[in-house]
Amino acid sequence: MLLKNIAYLDENLEVIFNSDIRIENNYIKEIGKNLVIYNNEEIINGKNLLVIPGLCDSHIHLGQQLLKGKVLDAEGIIWKNIMLPFESSLNDKIMSLNTKLALIEMIKAGTTSFVDAGSYCMDSACKEIVKSGLRGAVTYSSMVDNTLPENIYDTADEVVRKTNMLYDNWNDKGLIQVYYSIRSLLSANEEMILKVSKEAKKRDAMLEAHMNEYQKEIDHIIEKTGLAPYEYLDKLKILNENFIGAHSLILNEKEKEIIKKYDIKITQCPFSNSGKALANTPDLIKNGIKLGIGSDGVAHGGLSLWDEMKILRCMMNVTWGVKTGDKKIMPAKTLLKMAMENGKYFLRKNIGAIKIGFLADLIFIDLNQPHLWFSNNYTNTLFECVNKGDIIHSMVNGKWIMKDRKILTINEEKVREELKKCLSL
Repeated sequence: MLLKNIAYLDENLEVIFNSDIRIENNYIKEIGKNLVIYNNEEIINGKNLLVIPGLCDSHIHLGQQLLKGKVLDAEGIIWKNIMLPFESSLNDKIMSLNTKLALIEMIKAGTTSFVDAGSYCMDSACKEIVKSGLRGAVTYSSMVDNTLPENIYDTADEVVRKTNMLYDNWNDKGLIQVYYSIRSLLSANEEMILKVSKEAKKRDAMLEAHMNEYQKEIDHIIEKTGLAPYEYLDKLKILNENFIGAHSLILNEKEKEIIKKYDIKITQCPFSNSGKALANTPDLIKNGIKLGIGSDGVAHGGLSLWDEMKILRCMMNVTWGVKTGDKKIMPAKTLLKMAMENGKYFLRKNIGAIKIGFLADLIFIDLNQPHLWFSNNYTNTLFECVNKGDIIHSMVNGKWIMKDRKILTINEEKVREELKKCLSL
């Protein structure tokens, strides 16, 4: 395939116009001007198109799609009162529908890869992910807590058995990777943490956990162990470069050193996080910590990473930026990098950049719209003005999954009818 006379976002996050990009199999093979056209090569006219790397949602909850609109401004403990009762009610049919709805929304918004935080009936989710063509990591919801509903209560051995089964059935099927997880330190015992970590290391799989999200959570861990959460996991010797800490909003200086020491990956979910705590994101970046951006699932405000990037910039500017007098404390290139290029750290694949040898996970933006007709700096305009509705084509692993806003791998109307039928039951 040859993308002819197209604008693209280069590896330095600058928009370059009137270029050619050759894709061979699933990789970017060549970038240049006036490339030779080969016989039988598909030619894509790049006029009025900007191609950029697909976005990576580094923390999503596929199983919570049908909670849309139920969490915002809700009273009480949302986790215990709303989310867990809903997840405990999941069956294969509902999980399949949840997943398809999430996949449709992600594709339409320009997301081409994701890391799921874990739920139930994950075989049903994986079947839909494979068919969709998206690149993703999934896990089992790993909790050991006798206060959980009976049908989702597991022992440490059951968590390991179920996650191992998910790994054996689905790892490397399609574009799926299976990770191991600790859903939360509040809902895990030490036996489970050690056993899950051991299994992840045995398979060289990533291990993910919700970390340092609430002050009460941190206080509970300190009261229980005498150590802050990351210090406790360090003592257990389970941390390494394959650890993903979702949220990680409230960190002491020693925890920051631990994260840097082990090259731990941190993902932030700005809209969701704004009701919990404020991370010092610029300081984490300054210390070389690898950060991604996540939506935290549709229950927390939709799956648009374009919105999440803008929210994070606003949060950082109005706090740390105003405090230090630094108006560029979170520049556009930093935020775009978090949403695109840093996906390679969360999926461990060459994604997130338009660069020779990188995988062709690409999205195409229609420049023939009034808000994109002109710019003094197209990188800034890409960040400031592009919204999820501007993505007209999407490609993952060199294969089209959306053309002209029509998803090619999922029957959207059929899913909509399935949703109507489900909600009428």
